[in-house]
Amino acid sequence: MWRYFYTGLIICFTWLNPDASAADTLIRQATVIDGSGARGYVADVRIAGDRIVDIRSQLDPAPDDILIDAGNLVLSPGFIDTHSHHDYGAAQHPQMLAAVSQGITTIVVGVDGGSAVPLGDYFAQLERAPVAVNVASYSGHNTLRAKVMGDDFRRPANSAELAEMRRLLAADLESGALGLSTGLEYDPGIYSQTSEVIVLARLAGEWGGRYDSHLRSEDRFFWEALEELLIIGEAAEIPVHIAHIKLAAKSLWGRAIAVRQQLTAARARGIDVTADIYPYEYWASTMSVLLPERDFTDRRAIEFALAELAPPETIYLVNYLPEPVLEGMTLTQIAAAADEDPVTTYSRLLITAEAYKTANPDASQVETIVASSMTEGDIASLMNWEFTNICSDGSHDGHPRGWGAYPRVLGRYVRDLEYLELPRAVRKMTALAADNVGLLDRGTLAIGALADLVLFDPLTVADNATIADATRKADGIVAVWVNGSLVYEHSEATGALPGRVLRRADL
Repeated sequence: MWRYFYTGLIICFTWLNPDASAADTLIRQATVIDGSGARGYVADVRIAGDRIVDIRSQLDPAPDDILIDAGNLVLSPGFIDTHSHHDYGAAQHPQMLAAVSQGITTIVVGVDGGSAVPLGDYFAQLERAPVAVNVASYSGHNTLRAKVMGDDFRRPANSAELAEMRRLLAADLESGALGLSTGLEYDPGIYSQTSEVIVLARLAGEWGGRYDSHLRSEDRFFWEALEELLIIGEAAEIPVHIAHIKLAAKSLWGRAIAVRQQLTAARARGIDVTADIYPYEYWASTMSVLLPERDFTDRRAIEFALAELAPPETIYLVNYLPEPVLEGMTLTQIAAAADEDPVTTYSRLLITAEAYKTANPDASQVETIVASSMTEGDIASLMNWEFTNICSDGSHDGHPRGWGAYPRVLGRYVRDLEYLELPRAVRKMTALAADNVGLLDRGTLAIGALADLVLFDPLTVADNATIADATRKADGIVAVWVNGSLVYEHSEATGALPGRVLRRADL
């Protein structure tokens, strides 16, 4: 009953107090889960300006308070998305509905090795035209490499090129980058040597930054890629973070415990390694990522990929500029329509896409797919590692994680399957996430903390987005505040744009 009473109160008090934005907000009798991992407790919480100013078992309302009766609802810190692509399209979607509708109040971008360049200009633009959520960013190795090496990137960088990458990285770090990110499974980073990454990571460490990596392989060469990450962390003396950790090959399924043991052992010998994860068995990327040699005519490599990494019936063509009519179809369906075997079709689609890129050099996202490669058991086990936090790896379209990652954890992984207890799940979305990327003053619900908050119903919260309908909003997210401003209620964005640029904590 109380969750319906809440809506009436908001409408009533906003009508009675047209200057509500200047008034305090008093959230009454919420179950407070503060991000520490401790169990929830019932309390009143007062927001004044951009801060939480009081938390008690009962607070007396002032005459002009905005009152929210939160009985049976959970109030937690806003969710921190440590691996996000929600910045794509932010200019067209400044209210960031995909993010705020699932409780996200801070996004970390510049991941997978791709970032705005120079980062200082991007931050200045965000400060001139804010969005609804806070934004922090890494400096991307792929971006730096492309800027310096241009089209001649299929080789190791020489000393002069590496020096120029260092110069560009230093400028981004001075502007407030969280550190260095890599996407070593993607062009042009896939052609870099480990020594190149160590040089750049060491510079990021000298600035107090961190190293975030989409591993060089998440499937056929996973163990070698994981070892490379740990070598970089040890050699560069920098905290290292595994982006969207996954076991994306049949031969890896069931090995999550072994991964956790290796990471725990690395921490014991002094390597500050952490990870994030999203709660889906399928991923989104380019077709070429399944072929690390980038030989699109190699039938044997394609056969292996379709047999061991991503079955053709689970590969959905989400974006395909050369022939948009194919979008939404599976590889199996496309092959059947062309009277081809899936290997031939996969090769043909990639060759056609490459030709399209050559003819249209300014085109972006020429082809993208969603494909299934993981198991829920492995996801749950990796998620349960002490130093794994939740992320979305999502954007405004393409994959349901962009609209449903956090509600999916709360609904499916916490309530339905009981893989996690609620306080621990909230910690992985908030305080641990802040720790893992080095953000201060975010991720906890405490007196004096910035008022990034989510009010949600633990009994109904659930994701609704699917591959076929990837932009369906989640259920159960009742209200979201960023820096004390209400950005989401009644299942809609409010229009408020209070988000801030979050620079590295040591600046």
